[in-house]
Amino acid sequence: MMARAKPAMALRPFLPADAPWLAEIFRASIEALTGDDYSEAQQTAWASSADDEDAFAARLAAGLTLVATIEGSPVGFVSLRHPDTVNLLYVHPAVAGQGVGTMLLDALERLMAGRGTARLTTDASDSAVGFFERRGYTAQRRNTVSCQGEWLANTTMQKQLAKGSGA
Repeated sequence: MMARAKPAMALRPFLPADAPWLAEIFRASIEALTGDDYSEAQQTAWASSADDEDAFAARLAAGLTLVATIEGSPVGFVSLRHPDTVNLLYVHPAVAGQGVGTMLLDALERLMAGRGTARLTTDASDSAVGFFERRGYTAQRRNTVSCQGEWLANTTMQKQLAKGSGA
């Protein structure tokens, strides 16, 4: 047996059995990674959208969802809504900053460019704007959305994809 300094990351499609794990990643990410930009009440309202795991699973299954794993365990996910909207991108706080989000978004961008998608759009939380900017997304407009009686701000961002080759 050989030890690895850094466990290998992998990608796979979403499976219905992933829903409880991905709901936990969603909630943990919001709780641990968004406190500088959102109040506790806003975080609680936002995270509550994963409380109904059946509805959360249906949301993930409705589009293309990729799951990042480390040694077989889910550590992050990205979900595409419609043909060109990054709907969800969440990474467990324990692996934040280790390339999981980049791997997920790179894979999605390459896949969609290969399918002929000209651009991707996302409504990035204030906590995620910098991540998307570093990936070549540009701000289009500011938004305010209502979630469980709380108002949350986000930014619609867009990236042009290279034709047929990926991002």
